[in-house]
Amino acid sequence: MNWLKKLSLAAIASAFLLSATLTGSAGAKDELKGKITVNGSTALLPLTLQAAKEFQKLHPKVKIAASGKGSVTGPQAVKKGIADIGACDWDASEDVPGFKKFEGQVANKVAVIPFATIVNKSVKVDSLTTEQLKGIYSGKITNWKEVGGDDKDIVVITRSFGSGTRVNYQAKALGGGDIVKKEKNYKEVGSSGDMKTAVATTPNSIGYIDLTYISGDDIKAVKHNGVEATVENVINGKYKIWSYGYYMTKGQPTGETKAFIEYVQSKKFQEGSLKKLKFIPISAMK
Repeated sequence: MNWLKKLSLAAIASAFLLSATLTGSAGAKDELKGKITVNGSTALLPLTLQAAKEFQKLHPKVKIAASGKGSVTGPQAVKKGIADIGACDWDASEDVPGFKKFEGQVANKVAVIPFATIVNKSVKVDSLTTEQLKGIYSGKITNWKEVGGDDKDIVVITRSFGSGTRVNYQAKALGGGDIVKKEKNYKEVGSSGDMKTAVATTPNSIGYIDLTYISGDDIKAVKHNGVEATVENVINGKYKIWSYGYYMTKGQPTGETKAFIEYVQSKKFQEGSLKKLKFIPISAMK
């Protein structure tokens, strides 16, 4: 056998080995199968649904069911064994005001969530201070004219207890101030979607929501202490109303659950779909 034939055979053998390796890798990916159930945060729900759509294209044998009823229901569902992932707007493995930690759960950081104060399009106010918001949500300020707006009663809309958006908004926008239930001009809603609808359809109303839900001209985000609620202002440290979003799991995640969380944490998703949804990559925060 001359040297040219030897070289050709070696090249064919190398190509065969490479093909076998790639086929084996693809086969290993295709072996991923099972069902992942995600419960919890409605703020994180758009991110979860988009990630699930992309992940299932890569792994057709994995089915993902996602729903949102508020952050506290996420780790609760994991504790009860009815969810593999509990989406939560705070680290539920640690104590936070109003909630004890969930023992044995691991917090997997997946996103940065910016929140904003929103008002109905009828409201003529563009910026509110921490003290003004404290007054509005405590019931001490009841008319828009007290904060530079029209002579109209303020309709306060808030999230139900157990909402991660409420926990973060109360701590950061209200400076730890109370949200006081009132007999009139007050409403509690159960999800981010419900918040958007309520503020959009209620004249003279105020509420709060994460940036991904803000669209259209029936609601508007107002500045906080003169600073606009934008991704850029969160990253540069000027805007303070934000939190990390977590996927809580019972112990360290394994199998398809681990693979899904790693996909959400991947540079491809963080720099792609996550940013398009107005979330912020976890790597962007110093």
